[in-house]
Amino acid sequence: MMKGKPVKDSEQKAYLGGKRNMSLPNIPNITPIISLERCETIDLLLSSIALEEIGLSNILNAEAENLQAFLNTDPNNLNDYLKINESINRTLRAVVKSQILLQFRLEDIILLDRDTCCEKCPSQDPDECDEEPPCPDCLDRYYPCGCDDGCNEK
Repeated sequence: MMKGKPVKDSEQKAYLGGKRNMSLPNIPNITPIISLERCETIDLLLSSIALEEIGLSNILNAEAENLQAFLNTDPNNLNDYLKINESINRTLRAVVKSQILLQFRLEDIILLDRDTCCEKCPSQDPDECDEEPPCPDCLDRYYPCGCDDGCNEK
């Protein structure tokens, strides 16, 4: 549509895709029923972090291959070296930022896991544990120092 020229109704319809008024999209009402236990949710969160780590490692590997291909061309121009250095530096900075966020997420998930007892011994006390020797979950909670002589150091 040109500015200053009167617009015919047919031109306006063609411009708007044959419709005079734009409408909101029709979004179907989807209400999935997903039932996850707390421990399953924690496992899924840990899996998502692991998958993101794999993705970041693939990015780093691609950058390494990119650098090797660049060096194999035997460039003679200093500007080419500076450009590839800047490109790799930006990529590494982005990966490090993602790593920091993943570390924060992992620490939060570990705190969630400590607050719940996912598939662990219900007694949480080596004296009452049915397993012989007591299971590692009971020992870890009862002896946080790592020893098993009952000192209860923290």
